[in-house]
Amino acid sequence: MRTLLISLKILLFFTVLTGIIYPLLVTGVAQLAFPRKANGSMVVIGTRTVGSELIGQQFDSAIYFHSRPSAISYNPMPSGGSNLGPVSARLKDLAFSRMETFRMVNHLDSAEKVPSDMLFASASGLDPHISVRSALLQAERVSLARNHQPEEHAQLVRLIHKLAEPPQFYILGEERVNVLLLNLETDKIR
Repeated sequence: MRTLLISLKILLFFTVLTGIIYPLLVTGVAQLAFPRKANGSMVVIGTRTVGSELIGQQFDSAIYFHSRPSAISYNPMPSGGSNLGPVSARLKDLAFSRMETFRMVNHLDSAEKVPSDMLFASASGLDPHISVRSALLQAERVSLARNHQPEEHAQLVRLIHKLAEPPQFYILGEERVNVLLLNLETDKIR
């Protein structure tokens, strides 16, 4: 009986420590040190929340830059990838289909190399970024859909470079552009 009582006390202690005290401490520190990120980095225009800088979303309209493919249809609840391996025939078919679609939608020559971020879904399925190259390949389509004049198209290309983020810690990954922020800024051109 004594062992059971000690076990229950230890269970209660660690339940309170790891289930209440630790989460409150971490949440408090995050709210003090990084309040914007701790609250989801929400993008608000006027009184309307249009999305998060941290979670990718789907853009299908020709007037917007398209996001990276998502294996989970941009649903943040079951966040995850497709789990298809590098020798998977299904992955190969998906990549080929996405390559053809990207070339067709963006009016690209069949010899144009499509960046890998437009062929493969990210591990989380929610990556909010695309490579600068992917954005530049879509710029002509976006300008055509918006009836941009040549100077507006040039402004759009400059915008892509302006919004480009460096690799993480300046060494991990490559230059990237947040698709939501790019589309919001594109709306300001015309």
